[in-house]
Amino acid sequence: MIAFTVHEFAHAYSAYKFGDMTAYDAGRVTLNPRVHLDVLGTILILIAGFGWAKPVPVNRGRFKYPRLMGIIVSAVGPLSNLLIAALGILALYVLNETGILAASSVGVYKALIHFFNYLISINVMLLIFNLIPLPPLDGYRIIQDLVPVSVRIKMDQNVQWGMFVFLLIVFIPQLRAVTLDPLFSNSSQIIWALQSFYENFFSPFDWSKFVRDFAS
Repeated sequence: MIAFTVHEFAHAYSAYKFGDMTAYDAGRVTLNPRVHLDVLGTILILIAGFGWAKPVPVNRGRFKYPRLMGIIVSAVGPLSNLLIAALGILALYVLNETGILAASSVGVYKALIHFFNYLISINVMLLIFNLIPLPPLDGYRIIQDLVPVSVRIKMDQNVQWGMFVFLLIVFIPQLRAVTLDPLFSNSSQIIWALQSFYENFFSPFDWSKFVRDFAS
């Protein structure tokens, strides 16, 4: 709920601030999860490791600088997921530094461990997933605004094939094993980079124990 809601809100809010009222008029400039969540997409991320929310309607023609602002509007969604993951890791370091984590009861400790594990891992996964340059993902929209207009027209003409390829690599395990899975394996490196940054300011956090306690 947090990951999808903030991601779609970031798209809607940035488009609104750039002068496009489409998402605002559709009631999407809000942090109310009910407005953004897609039932099937939410269920799939829990049982299959991927999913989606309701796409935010954006009219790039209303932007003062359509291509530049279009790139920003597309990019802020994945970046919002990176921010949430970073804040989740920061919260763990703060809880560890203040002793709150160690002083928690067993039940509270396990609840915190599970919450932060899912918060961090799901948001990093969505960061990576949404940057894949296939429709309807944000990575595809960013590429569209970067390439010349002639190339974009050809991309629009073949968008249905991109959707077909996207569905194939998502639903066929053999294709997913050589496409999505290697990409998602980079999530640990992103988390490690964030951890390394916070180690400059906080006492070391026992991440191996964190993983073991989550798995137990």
